[in-house]
Amino acid sequence: MTTICFAGTYPPLMCGIGDYTRFITASMDPGTWAVLSFRLNGGEIPLAGRRKPAEGPAWYGIPGPGEYSATDIMEGLRRLGLSREDTVLWFQHEFNNWQGNHRFVGMLAELDLPRVVTLHTLRFQSNETAFGLAEREYQLLRDLLPVADAVTVFSNGVYTAVTEAFPEYRGRVHVLRHGAHQYPAVARLETREKLHASLLGGSLVDRAVKEALARERVFLDPDTVILGQTGFLHEIKGSEFIFTARDELQELLAGKRVVAMRIGRPRLPEHQEHVHALREQHNGRDKFLLETWLPGPVLPVALRAFDVNYYWPNDCTQSGMLMHAFGAGGIVAGRELEGVGETLREAGALYDSDPQGLVFKIRDLVLTPEMQERVEKQAIDFARKHSWGNQARRHYQLAQLLVSPSRPRRGREPLPPPQEAAPL
Repeated sequence: MTTICFAGTYPPLMCGIGDYTRFITASMDPGTWAVLSFRLNGGEIPLAGRRKPAEGPAWYGIPGPGEYSATDIMEGLRRLGLSREDTVLWFQHEFNNWQGNHRFVGMLAELDLPRVVTLHTLRFQSNETAFGLAEREYQLLRDLLPVADAVTVFSNGVYTAVTEAFPEYRGRVHVLRHGAHQYPAVARLETREKLHASLLGGSLVDRAVKEALARERVFLDPDTVILGQTGFLHEIKGSEFIFTARDELQELLAGKRVVAMRIGRPRLPEHQEHVHALREQHNGRDKFLLETWLPGPVLPVALRAFDVNYYWPNDCTQSGMLMHAFGAGGIVAGRELEGVGETLREAGALYDSDPQGLVFKIRDLVLTPEMQERVEKQAIDFARKHSWGNQARRHYQLAQLLVSPSRPRRGREPLPPPQEAAPL
């Protein structure tokens, strides 16, 4: 039986790739997967509040994002009792997790078993190269594609950029969408009441914010329009734009009350300056900042409770939070840029390349119940199509191709020295 061994982070390491690995393995049969993760005491990747290692066949032995080798990977396989004959190594790549292109490619070149790399953060609309890739992405792919047996990307736009830049490796590039969650269908008014009770009844938010939520009855007034956003508080998320969008939407909806709500916490201490700027926007009336993590069961409740999940990030390669929202039947409005824009289009969500244009589309949606129903249905259909279970099957299909006896086995290729980027 083929075993897919995912290499990267895994809970309780706090990382989007760690969550991705947890969700995809949860949809796989026992005995068909394993995980090689960075050490829990490495310090470079923060730990979540729940510091207990996730259940499952996982080895937390990779030294750190800036220090790793093929020897570490092979030791992990030995510790987990995995054989080379029927194991596929599947690396989850993001530049901060696997630091140093030459080190990463060199590690892959020394491994003599099938190697797949999922590239989480590639662009296809950058001005840095003629193909839409960022320059460092082009450099990584130039060295990586001759070594890897396959790479997977999340969007057609990235696939086109990679295959146009490196047409000779077209057969090694595959589109494998980010997985989506499947949540029970619940009426929006019901989720609002549940979210209200959760935020006011527990210890998720501080007392002053609780009092403001109770006083303003944000979730209990059916005529209030809520623009919501969840996830890490980081300047790359462009969270401040949700408050600007609220002001503009309020002018267009004079007969309704519009509230903006940002829920999240910073991932690292250096993000506190951005958080301070967001606090300046909070007023406890129609602009709220809730500095908390939403527990797993509460997250889909919030995403469904918001009238619109508003996203205008500064960097839009892809977003796991959008896939949560689609699975909850949430309505999403976001920026038409890179992988996020492509996902919004395919999911039937609201999108625009101009923030004011997006506000007008939100206005039309709020005033048109039929449009709301259509957008919700399209979101759920999209999530069902790209469910984690379907994505797990697609992982297996690719893995089986790579362990086929007729497929030539590559490994231990000589690694070329670091090069300057080719002129583009």
